[in-house]
Amino acid sequence: MESFINIEQFLIHSEKRAFVMARLATHDDEVALDIVQDAMLKLVSKYSHKQSHEWPPLFYRILQSRINDWYRKQTVRNRWRSWLGKGKQQDEEIKESALENNSDDSDILPDNVLSNMEFSQSLQNAISQLPLRQQQAFMLRSWEGYSTRETANIMTCSEGSVKTHYSRALASLRNSLKEFSNEESH
Repeated sequence: MESFINIEQFLIHSEKRAFVMARLATHDDEVALDIVQDAMLKLVSKYSHKQSHEWPPLFYRILQSRINDWYRKQTVRNRWRSWLGKGKQQDEEIKESALENNSDDSDILPDNVLSNMEFSQSLQNAISQLPLRQQQAFMLRSWEGYSTRETANIMTCSEGSVKTHYSRALASLRNSLKEFSNEESH
């Protein structure tokens, strides 16, 4: 893990990744931004006195807690909507790729650029379709690089649960993205 001089530096480093995690979970840019800002404020107000190496797991635990809170509120709201005869609102399509390739694309062939964009969009859609706990385990393990133990601590569950959620997420993603693995083998 990286060493941070101050909490502001840590937040700058983490905000985009946290936003993508929240956006994938909520399918709403504004809600995701609110969740990330709330998590950042909580980290600063409650844990800024901690050592810098303690901030990442604390921050992601707060973030996941805020996402879980949002899901609980949505469940209640959706229950009320259905009782009142109002249908669920459709999710907005996500406009940007969540996992953009940051390399210099000037020397990549147009077919490869298109293929990478299609894969990125498909991956983003597949991740957003995962159940929340699988999504959390996948994002924390694969994207943030946390160990099983650290992920279990962040998600407040057992290491066995993390392994199960992560394994199921990988199986689901492989199945959803099998067309891309077939293209590579040709």
